[in-house]
Amino acid sequence: MKVSIIGLGKLGSPMAAVYASKGFEVIGVDKNPTYVESINAGKAHVDEPQLQEFIDAHKGRLTATLDTKEAVKKTDVTFVIVPTPSGPDGTFTNKYVLEAMNEVGVGLKDKSDYHLVVVTSTVMPGSTNGEIKQALENASGKKVGEKLGLCYSPEFIALGSVIRDMLYPDFFLIGESDEKAGALLEKIYMNACSNSPRVERMNFVNAEITKISVNTYVTTKISYANMLSEMCDYLENADVNVVTQAIGCDSRIGHKYLKGGVAYGGPCFPRDNVAFGRLADQLEANASIAVATDSINKGQKDRVLKMINALNNKPKKIGILGLSYKPGTPVIEESQGISLAVALVKSGYEVVVYDPMAMPAAKAVLNDSVDYATSVEDCIKKCDSAVLMTAWSEFSEIKDDMFSGKEKEFVIIDCWRVFTKSMFKNVEVVYQGAGFLAHSQEKKVLNARAC
Repeated sequence: MKVSIIGLGKLGSPMAAVYASKGFEVIGVDKNPTYVESINAGKAHVDEPQLQEFIDAHKGRLTATLDTKEAVKKTDVTFVIVPTPSGPDGTFTNKYVLEAMNEVGVGLKDKSDYHLVVVTSTVMPGSTNGEIKQALENASGKKVGEKLGLCYSPEFIALGSVIRDMLYPDFFLIGESDEKAGALLEKIYMNACSNSPRVERMNFVNAEITKISVNTYVTTKISYANMLSEMCDYLENADVNVVTQAIGCDSRIGHKYLKGGVAYGGPCFPRDNVAFGRLADQLEANASIAVATDSINKGQKDRVLKMINALNNKPKKIGILGLSYKPGTPVIEESQGISLAVALVKSGYEVVVYDPMAMPAAKAVLNDSVDYATSVEDCIKKCDSAVLMTAWSEFSEIKDDMFSGKEKEFVIIDCWRVFTKSMFKNVEVVYQGAGFLAHSQEKKVLNARAC
């Protein structure tokens, strides 16, 4: 079977490589000539684990073009995986999806064989059966039905593990125009993955709600754990890890994503709760949980800042270990490390930063406001205390001798419990959610007010 994939960005390129690895003939399409040239040259233009390896092994079945019309004509199925950025009101905009639908439709005009179009981009409920379907039908001159199938089927993946997530999904979500379209897409998915996941097939609007609901539910667990962590900051002898380990034993709750740490970030999670809340407003429904989840998340940077301000050694230069929003990716969108750096500079601290992959992106945002370390050791050497913001495996290899010459009051605020307190002789390790602020001046003020 021949597949065209519209959009060769952070998700589209890995998708193209995965489908090629499973024996599909794949034509990728993008408006960016550099992306097209890279794929045709057998080079990954996206920094994603395993991507170059997959392209090298299967480039004979993978090509790219700028011409959507020709790609559609030569293939049986078209996946549309273009950006749906948030608009001013927080909802997802369909501008690029609609542009793709118009171009795909032109390619379908003269086709007599059945063709399936799959919208993989995340869209707001009501979009697929509304303006997206209308744009496709208007451009193609065909009605969705016997000769033209339409599905909404977003991916559930994370940057840094895109290929693994595509090969081993928990489940596939299919919003289908009809039985024929859904059955064909299910068959394609079963051939494209390496496990045997569940397939949930439904109408468009249920699938659209499901996609946003998954992300908002996961982020609710994250914010709940961080809410507990903040309470434990102010309670002597409390430890959020002990609490979440215990409550996660309840099968109704579970341990996954139930860990106190920094705020969630990246290109998806932060905006999904905003969009969900805005949708509820439009429907005159109540989505207070999503709103609260977002509110708690936005306050996590300030928690770290409070801990820094409460340090007894009164550091002047703070090191930030980790700038990407998560390990395994250079992406800094909604990064807590970046946000903390900006806040520290604004508060009068000198800041030195280091990340294994995100330094170029960080420099484009932070400019000359911070000092850029060349390594973990260099970062430690230049600062008085440090904060671990992203749990890169590289940071777990920090050794005691890296602190040679440092005074004993050097402190690492470890937001992810990467270090044990016994790892270092001359360094104090403190954790969020472990009573560090129980004796702070702020706690004393709160107690006085309570009395």
